[in-house]
Amino acid sequence: MKEKNIKKNYIYNMAYQMLVIITPLLTAPYIARVLGADNIGIFSYVTAIAAFFIIFANLGTTTYGQREVSYVQFDKHKRSVVFFNTLIFRWIATLIFVIIFGICIAIFCPKYLIIYIIQIVEILNVGFDTSWFFQGLEEFGLIVGRNAIFRIINLIMVFTMIKGPDDLALYTAMTAFITMAGHISLWFYLPKYIEKVNIKELTPFKDIKVILALFIPTIAVQIYQYLDKIMIHLFAGANSEAENGYYEQAMRITRMVLVLVTSLSTVMVPRIGRYFAEGNKERIGSAMYKAYRFAWFLSLPLMFGLLGIADSFIPWFYGAGYEKVNVLLKIVSVITVSISINNITGIQYLVPTKREKLYTNTIIIGCIANIVLNYILIPRYASYGAAIASVVAETLIAGVQLFAIRKELSVGKVFAPIYKYLIAGVLMYGMLFIEGKFMPAKILTTFTMIATGTIVYMGCLVVMRDEFFIENARSILDKVKSRFKK
Repeated sequence: MKEKNIKKNYIYNMAYQMLVIITPLLTAPYIARVLGADNIGIFSYVTAIAAFFIIFANLGTTTYGQREVSYVQFDKHKRSVVFFNTLIFRWIATLIFVIIFGICIAIFCPKYLIIYIIQIVEILNVGFDTSWFFQGLEEFGLIVGRNAIFRIINLIMVFTMIKGPDDLALYTAMTAFITMAGHISLWFYLPKYIEKVNIKELTPFKDIKVILALFIPTIAVQIYQYLDKIMIHLFAGANSEAENGYYEQAMRITRMVLVLVTSLSTVMVPRIGRYFAEGNKERIGSAMYKAYRFAWFLSLPLMFGLLGIADSFIPWFYGAGYEKVNVLLKIVSVITVSISINNITGIQYLVPTKREKLYTNTIIIGCIANIVLNYILIPRYASYGAAIASVVAETLIAGVQLFAIRKELSVGKVFAPIYKYLIAGVLMYGMLFIEGKFMPAKILTTFTMIATGTIVYMGCLVVMRDEFFIENARSILDKVKSRFKK
C-alpha cells in the first residue's frame, strides 16, 4: 500500500462527515415545519437515551480498531488479525446491549415506545459498521463514495414520504435503516484488504484493558453531550420537549461547521499513530503545529460567522416558532474553537501516543463541570443554560489538555499564529453585523453575508501576509491550473 495524501484524505473525510450531518440539515427546514418542535424534541430525547446503549456497544473499539490498524496498515496479515479481533468483540458487545436495551423497554414500556423499538436498529449498526477499519488504512475516499449514495436516497425519501406530525416513527426508521445500508455496502470491499486468518490466531479479548481505557474518555465525552438533552427533559419544565428541539437544531448547525476542522483529526490519527510506532517525534511535532494552525485558521472565522449570520439565517431556515435558536446558535458558536483545539490535542495527539489515561482525566473534568452547570442553569434558563454549560465544559477541556502537554509541545508555538486569524475574524464579524442590520432575513441575505464574510476574512489574511493561507491558496490554484492545461 502507498502512503496516502493527507490533504486528499482530509477532503474525503470532511466530505464523509459533512454527508452524515448535512443531509439531516438539508431536510431540517422541512422537518421542522412538518414534524414541529415538540416531535423534534421527542426524537432528540429518545435518541439521546439510545445513544448510551450505542456507546456501550462500541466500548471504545472504534478508536482502538482505527489506531491498531494504523500501526500495521502495510501488513495485510496483521491488519486482518486486528480486523477480526475487533469485529468479533464489537458484535459480542453489540448483541449484549441490544438485549439489555430490549429488556429495559419491555419492563418500563416508556412513552414513545415505537421510537424506542426502532432504536434497536441503531444499536445493531455498531456491529455492521466497519468504517473504523478503512479509516485506519486511510481509505477515506472509499467511505465517502459508498455513503454518499445512501445519504442522497435518504434525502429523497424524507421529502417524498414524511408528510406530517404522525410520521415521526417513519422518519426515525428511515434514518436507522439508511445508516445500516451504508455500513453494509462497505462489506463488499473487505475481501480486497483482508485475508483468511487461522482461528487460533484470534484473541478478541486480549486487549480488553486497552479497549476499556479508550472507552472511558469516549463515554465521558458522549455522556455530557447527550446528558444535556436528558437534563433539559428533566429540568426545563412543561416546555421541555420544545426546548430540546431548539437545542438540537442549534447544536446540529454547530456540528456541521465543526466537521470542517475535526475531520482533520480522523485523518491524522492513523498518521500520528504510525509516526509514534516508528518513534519519529520530530514528524509528530511538525504535524501537530500545522494541525493547530489549521484549527485557528478555520475555527475562528466559523465562530464569528455563526455569530454574524444567526439572526438572518434562522428565521427563514427553520421558520416561525424557532426564535430561541437564534440566541442558542450565538452561544454555542464558541464551541467551534474549543472543540477544535481539544479534538486535536486529545484525539489527534494523546490517543495515538497511548496517553488514554491523561485524555480520560481531562474529559472527566469537563464532564463534571458540564453536569454541575446543567443542574444549576437548566432549571433557570432551560436550553440557554445547557448551551452555556457545554461551552464552559469544552473550553475547560481545551485549557486543561494544553496545560498537560506543555512540556511536550510548546503552548506558545500553538498560540503564535492566532492573532492574524483573530483580527481577520473580528473584521469579518463587523461586516456581517452591519449587513445583518440593514438586510432582511432571507436566503439571499445569508448567502450574500457568507460570500462577503469569506472575502473580508481571506482579504485580511492576504494583507497580513499569512504564510499558511497564501501557501495553501497557491497550491490549490496551481493544481487547478494544471488540470485546465490537461
